[in-house]
Amino acid sequence: LPFTFFSEQKGVPGDSIPSNQLDGLQLAVQWSFYVNEKIATSMALGYLNEFELSDFDSFGSPLIKGNVYNPFFVIARRWGNNFHTLVYTGPVMEHIFSTGDLDASYDLNISFHYMVPGTENFIGLELNQIFDDGDFDMTMRPQMRIDLTETVRIGIVVGIPVEREDERLSGFMRLIWEPED
Repeated sequence: LPFTFFSEQKGVPGDSIPSNQLDGLQLAVQWSFYVNEKIATSMALGYLNEFELSDFDSFGSPLIKGNVYNPFFVIARRWGNNFHTLVYTGPVMEHIFSTGDLDASYDLNISFHYMVPGTENFIGLELNQIFDDGDFDMTMRPQMRIDLTETVRIGIVVGIPVEREDERLSGFMRLIWEPED
C-alpha cells in the first residue's frame, strides 16, 4: 500500500501542491523459471497490477481511478558471498478510466547490493530508469535494509533524480515481515 505525501515548497502556491494520497493497491505474482546454484543466478517472470486510487481530497469520487499493468522479467546474480546484482525490466501500461487513455512506458531497474556478513542487512544502490515516448528519466535510490527482529526488517530508501524534470528528492521506508520457516 504505497502512500505519497507532498510538502509545501518555498515560492510555490499552496493550491498547486498535489493532495496526499494512498497511491493504490498493488498485487503481484512471480514465477522463478530458472535457478542455477552453481553460478548463483536466477531468472523470473512476473506480473504486478496496481489499482490506482483517488487522492485524499477527492477520495471515493471515484475510488479507483485507473489500473496499471506491469508484466516484468527479473534476473539476479550473487557475486561471491556478499555482492548481489538484480535487473528488473518490463513495460508499464497505465489505464485511466475517466478518459480511456492507455499510456505506456518501459522500466529498466538495475540494483547493486552489499550484504553485511552474518546478517540479512544490506546497503546498495538502485538505478530506476524510465523510457517514455523518447524521453528518459533516471532516479538513483541509495538504500539499506536493517534487521529489527528475527522476522521484522526495515528498508530505508532515498530517491535522487538525475534531472529534476518530473521528480524531486524523495524517500520512503518499507516495513518487511518474513514469517519463520
